[in-house]
Amino acid sequence: MKVLAIDPGYERVGIAVLEKQNSKEVLLYSNCFKTNSKDEFPERLAQIGSEVERIVQEFSPEVFAIETLLFNNNQKTAMKVAEARGAMICITKIAGLEIHEYTPLQIKNAITGYGRADKSQVEMMTRQLIEIKKENIIDDEMDAIAIGLTALASIKTNN
Repeated sequence: MKVLAIDPGYERVGIAVLEKQNSKEVLLYSNCFKTNSKDEFPERLAQIGSEVERIVQEFSPEVFAIETLLFNNNQKTAMKVAEARGAMICITKIAGLEIHEYTPLQIKNAITGYGRADKSQVEMMTRQLIEIKKENIIDDEMDAIAIGLTALASIKTNN
């Protein structure tokens, strides 16, 4: 099973493609996709949409896993992230992917066994669970890998 996992945003989008191969999780691709802050928001959404479509075409995942949105104090930012998230869900659903959403608590619990783990604990365990060749990874990219691992662990397969 191949999973496209995304840590949603509109300035930075963590993207990872993972696959379960013979009961082992393998990282096929990861990146922190950045939009141009000088562009208008609709253009940034289009950039994100194009990148998601490119990844779907290149890797042909069956599953799309995305983190649910936590509302913070900045409603303007939360609304834009929600819009970007909606666009990504729409694109992947149209492409025929099965959609799975996970809360930060579910992801932390799946990766570390503790729902209140901090970012450094999640990164340390993620690196122990799957081979990551990159040394320096931006948080959003690491989060996407953790989301993908959560999906692979929670979705029942025949592999």
